[in-house]
Amino acid sequence: MAKTSSVEKNNRRRKLVDQYAAKRKALKDIIMDQKLPIEDRFRAQLKLAALPRNSAKSRIRNRCEVTGRPRAFYRKLKVSRIALRDLGNSGAIPGLVKSSW
Repeated sequence: MAKTSSVEKNNRRRKLVDQYAAKRKALKDIIMDQKLPIEDRFRAQLKLAALPRNSAKSRIRNRCEVTGRPRAFYRKLKVSRIALRDLGNSGAIPGLVKSSW
């Protein structure tokens, strides 16, 4: 089980990303628009830099929903390899069969 503080920190980041998503997108559109004057684009870049760092989507860490483990994460199932094995052995994931040969 991961530290609760790490999991909560990641959850706070997710909330900030959702909160600032529209504002970040609008500023990025202004920055990338080549038709606008350079002064406006630079002003938008400064405003984007002034936003909280944790509002960037790249700051979110994929974590297991069951254990909070940050590594060996299966995106489709949102669990780590260890939780996937435990859930698969108990029959909690439909269609997953333990292979043996």
